[in-house]
Amino acid sequence: MTQIFNEDIRAEFARNYPETPHRLRHNLRDHPLLTLEALAKLSESLPVASIEYNKGDLPTGVDPNSDIANGLSIGDTIRNVDTCRSWAVLKNIEQVPVYSTLLLELLGELKPVIEAKTGAMLMPQGFIFVSSPDAVTPYHFDPEHNILLQLKGSKTMTQFPAGNPVYAPDETHEGYHTGGHRNLVWRDELAAGATDWQLQPGEAVFVPVMAPHHVKVGPEPSISLSITWRSDWSYAEADARAFNSILRKSGMRPRAPGRYPAQNMAKAYAWRVIRKLKGSG
Repeated sequence: MTQIFNEDIRAEFARNYPETPHRLRHNLRDHPLLTLEALAKLSESLPVASIEYNKGDLPTGVDPNSDIANGLSIGDTIRNVDTCRSWAVLKNIEQVPVYSTLLLELLGELKPVIEAKTGAMLMPQGFIFVSSPDAVTPYHFDPEHNILLQLKGSKTMTQFPAGNPVYAPDETHEGYHTGGHRNLVWRDELAAGATDWQLQPGEAVFVPVMAPHHVKVGPEPSISLSITWRSDWSYAEADARAFNSILRKSGMRPRAPGRYPAQNMAKAYAWRVIRKLKGSG
């Protein structure tokens, strides 16, 4: 495969990973596995649990329990993305061998930098987003290190500082890491802390672990690919948050886990012991 991230881009990534959002460029936009028809066929081959799609004309903040189905099949949603006013994500594309190869080739170009900074690159995953014009992905956060590559159309990712409780309260983190939803509560006053990343085909943006964000597609249909991975640090941060939920339920006011490079291992180990005991009970 042709090199996707050139030497200068890999150097830019090395300067900023893992905590600083930054723009990258890539050479993936014309890949045959990423056309609309190829993605429609992929969507029809994935397990139901690996597909999420709904109406795209949503507010920035949305109730996770709202009925937002679009009434179409996933294949029809993708094939008619220019007119159906919808948003779709194909999760864990690495389940399909040719897409697994594509994902690992992409991440392989960055793996030396990743592992020099945050250790072993764990659980590589890929997510493809197919969106109608002007579709909105509501305000949320994700537990992975993430690069969003824009392939077709344009979109604006609006990011907020990771780890700042103004944008995602500690209680919300704790709820997510003990089984809650990733969508966050939006308030208009949060917009003052935003950074907008406007992406055209061939551009990408790095998203730190748990950095809150929302996304708005431009006036044409959009295809984007998220390549993600975990690290020992990201797992420790997640497990420490889960342990804090127990402390909070006991009436305590626990300190939030530290951001990278803090290891957060004492609370993480405590949660892992509790989880193991629950699993064996």
